[in-house]
Amino acid sequence: MTDPRRQLPSIDALLAGPAVAALLAEHPRGLVVKAARAAVDAARLNGGAAPAEGWDAAVRAAVQRLGAPSLAPVINATGVVLHTNLGRAPLAPAAIAALTRAAQGYAALEYDLGHGTRGSRHAHCRDLLVELTGAADALVVNNAAGGVLLALSALARGGAAIVSRGELVEMGGSFRVPDIMASSGTTLVEVGTTNRTHPHDYDRALTSETRLLLKVHRSNFQVTGFTADVAVVELAELAHKNKLQCLYDLGSGLLMNLSAWGLSGEPTVPEAVATLADVIVFSGDKLLGGPQAGILVGTEAAIAACRADPIARAVRADKLTLAALEATLALYREPDRARREVPVLRMLTEDRDAVKQRATALLQGIGTGAGELIEGDSEVGGGSFPGAKLKTWLLGIKHETPDAYLARLRAYDPPIIGRLAGNRVLLDARTIFPDQVDIVVSALRE
Repeated sequence: MTDPRRQLPSIDALLAGPAVAALLAEHPRGLVVKAARAAVDAARLNGGAAPAEGWDAAVRAAVQRLGAPSLAPVINATGVVLHTNLGRAPLAPAAIAALTRAAQGYAALEYDLGHGTRGSRHAHCRDLLVELTGAADALVVNNAAGGVLLALSALARGGAAIVSRGELVEMGGSFRVPDIMASSGTTLVEVGTTNRTHPHDYDRALTSETRLLLKVHRSNFQVTGFTADVAVVELAELAHKNKLQCLYDLGSGLLMNLSAWGLSGEPTVPEAVATLADVIVFSGDKLLGGPQAGILVGTEAAIAACRADPIARAVRADKLTLAALEATLALYREPDRARREVPVLRMLTEDRDAVKQRATALLQGIGTGAGELIEGDSEVGGGSFPGAKLKTWLLGIKHETPDAYLARLRAYDPPIIGRLAGNRVLLDARTIFPDQVDIVVSALRE
């Protein structure tokens, strides 16, 4: 018998067809050729059966799929404000404008406009960070893990760093504090136990090799019950008494106290600076609400050592990050403005009635018989405020095949990411922006 796969058209034959030839006028030839091969390969895997929609349509669909950017914007309807898989913090309008200005042409990244000589990229954001945190100096790198790596290398390379066993955390993606310490050339010394560590544990572990005491804020999990740990201020005092450095991995980068909105227990950066730790490291794209960045603040001597370390160049921030971060930080000069304009802060502190209005608009848009309003909880996410819940309103849609329904929402343009609860698809209005409501309604109607 003749194998049907032997009858599949050649790539040249597909390209010669009028409809596919028209695609060559609209798209790069390499893309169209790749799409034609993908269509033929799919038919081959299907036993040689021609595409049900026809070869021209199959090639056109492959062109659209292969030509689409992989980093697609999405609508976050999960209710997780700092969703790591969805890019964490969306930027404020001011940050987007600053990033765009920096991207459109040349920028004075390492150029001193006053003197007409070479400048330093480390000058950008420094003064704002000093002003907002109360630290003596500051440095921006490309992410917080890079900041910890840099600080350990600069302050403890070739020596030992002491850390509580209860703080040897995994930060996600299998990246762990011990691995970062090893990469920095620092010897890890564990003290205490998983649930309890005392000041004398650090004291007993001190040797001539000790260079640094490390405190890691447990920002992505909680330890409750029979527990004890050493406050940063005590650790810093012990370090300085023994002429050592104290490094505080703070994590989330909260600049404003949010306890008035029911979010407490997460230390702010100014509070961390007040502990007198030599270096505090935190993220730019979590509770701060800016771009991905690692921010180091602390004493002039410690930050100068970090700035001079060779790793500083390997983890330096680019012009786009610095532009967006500077614009975000500037908003914090007026806390009320920051709460209104930094999307993360707005979502975390938004009144539940405003969230309900958006959920109601979704329900009215699709018809009250097609869904229902449900009271529920949103999450902060991003390894911040572990265990905290934000009261919210969701649109619930019952469906026989909810997984398939979610898949159709993900296939929409732009994709809409929701969550499941039993046979219901849930869309959390807290993380759906006001200008996205009509888009979500259109998708649900379709």
